[in-house]
Amino acid sequence: MPIRTTLCDVLGIEHPVLLAPMAGVSGGQLAAAVSHAGGLGQIGGGYGDAGWIEQEIASAGNARFGIGFITWSLARQPQLLDLALEHAPASVMLSFGDIGPFVDRIRQTSAKLLVQVQTLQQARGALAFGVDVIVAQGTEAGGHGGARSTLPLVTAVVDVAGNVPVVAAGGIADGRGLAAALTLGAAGVLCGTAFYASREALAHENAKSAALSHTGDNTVRGSAYDIIRGKDWPADWDLRTLRNTFTEQWSDDPDGLRRDITQETVRFEKASAKGDTDVSAVIVGEGIDLVHSSEPAAEIVSRLVSEAEQSLARATSFVVQEG
Repeated sequence: MPIRTTLCDVLGIEHPVLLAPMAGVSGGQLAAAVSHAGGLGQIGGGYGDAGWIEQEIASAGNARFGIGFITWSLARQPQLLDLALEHAPASVMLSFGDIGPFVDRIRQTSAKLLVQVQTLQQARGALAFGVDVIVAQGTEAGGHGGARSTLPLVTAVVDVAGNVPVVAAGGIADGRGLAAALTLGAAGVLCGTAFYASREALAHENAKSAALSHTGDNTVRGSAYDIIRGKDWPADWDLRTLRNTFTEQWSDDPDGLRRDITQETVRFEKASAKGDTDVSAVIVGEGIDLVHSSEPAAEIVSRLVSEAEQSLARATSFVVQEG
């Protein structure tokens, strides 16, 4: 039997699978591929580049798409929300910051409002605005996140969300994770790492290869890459990436990195341009263990769903009817 949840009804999708709007990775082609496969692909609005956003929306073609923004960064360029809304996205996802200034503008359109949270307190705050979907993100996720683990956070958010669909995020990269999220009461999953090495992803090919050759054991959280990129991230959130020479050198010495920022910035920018993953960032989460090859996004969506169906069917065998 196909899996259908309230998330499918709210977003008008076939499968309860959302693409995480990974900055610089989730472009229009990847978003379109996920949407055409029955999920909802989301373009990563990142730190706000109007030209890039226009380009990637165009590359999505006629596919339904959502778009995600880093909320504290969007507050510095609020006109980017209007730019995105002009293209009638199916959804807008806000993460990391005060959503209040943007809710009314989104509500004036047909776009559904998704809000990603990392704590129960943040979830309660988002629910007070009447959001359409809550994304509960655990610390296992790649990219920026908080300190709480996916399993207990999702369960706690489900308990307070009422009729609002909750989407689980963080460490979910195969159908077993989707099945587990559904048994927690979530209505779907948001996946980034599962699609990082996909054919349509915008990550550098060397970064994809590095991701595929490592496991979740090789990831680390820290702020070194925010410092070197000049991103003034609030202290509540840090970044999970693959561990490499750069993180080994600077993760425990942020003051030293700031002192050497000029020469290190040159080194970082050169490495990023040529795909030197000893220095450049490979932004994936603990679920990278479950990603074994670079393949079309449509195949990833299909496998997520089929594996979840099998896992849920198998789980029923553990329930013994007495009498």
